[in-house]
Amino acid sequence: MSIAFIFPGQGSQKTGMGKALSEAFPVARAVFEEIDEALQQNLSRLMWDGPDEELTLTENAQPALMAVSLATFRVLQHEAGLDLAGKAACVAGHSLGEYSALAAAGVFSLKDAARLLKTRGRAMQAAVPVGEGAMAALLGLDMDQVRAVAEEASAAGVCEIANDNAPGQVVISGARAAVEQAMVLAKQAGARRALPLPVSAPFHCSLMAPAAEVMAEALAATDMHAPAVPLMANVSAGLVSDVDTIRQGLVQQVIATVRWTESVQAMASSGVTALYELGAGNVLTGLARRIDRDLTAMAAGTPETVEELAAAL
Repeated sequence: MSIAFIFPGQGSQKTGMGKALSEAFPVARAVFEEIDEALQQNLSRLMWDGPDEELTLTENAQPALMAVSLATFRVLQHEAGLDLAGKAACVAGHSLGEYSALAAAGVFSLKDAARLLKTRGRAMQAAVPVGEGAMAALLGLDMDQVRAVAEEASAAGVCEIANDNAPGQVVISGARAAVEQAMVLAKQAGARRALPLPVSAPFHCSLMAPAAEVMAEALAATDMHAPAVPLMANVSAGLVSDVDTIRQGLVQQVIATVRWTESVQAMASSGVTALYELGAGNVLTGLARRIDRDLTAMAAGTPETVEELAAAL
């Protein structure tokens, strides 16, 4: 069986995440302490005790989700003797999850990953004034239909495809008026639902260009190494191992579509038969089952599910 480890993105955060893992495994607790120190912030207390509205702020949610993912990964290394290079064909992450995947693969340190995500969250939030941007999930349309809707709505402002999450589940992003117009057009085109997303900025569209510039500077100043296994990149939906290509991809993904459907399909086509989602929630596990029913998919992020996965490995 060929496997890949996948890492969740924003939206999977939940108050209390990682607390049981920290209490059960000293190696997990050490991850949270290291990230708190790197950020000069008691992020772990915010993760475990809330309040929700503070945890969901982009600059907090991004490093917090990475923390849970890496704590889970370290527990598997420690408890199950997981050797990434010997066990996995590749890693992948959804949006910020790419940083978790790359930290797991040894591209940058845990502390650098936390600092980069704090910077990324702040830069993405600052790129567009609150209230001027929006995102929406369009359910029941294919990519060609969503492209046509977004193109027509762009007469009212920027409207672009942010995430291709699974067949029939595509997220658009852009100027609020344009996204609202696209939701109307999507319903007229036969969309089952058009749902505004509770986000504070229009991620993964050209309005994020100022944030991409910030990340280009931050990544240029960060020590990076070749990954232990290739990354299935959001931007290209292809495997990458070259450090410069990885760095460029991380800059570009701030403004580009997260090609998750194609990424999962590409992993399956390359021979991967099982996807193991490490971190908070099980969003990517659900998407994987919708994308390819033949894939085995399992999520781990609590003591019970980590032990279950350790046994499976």
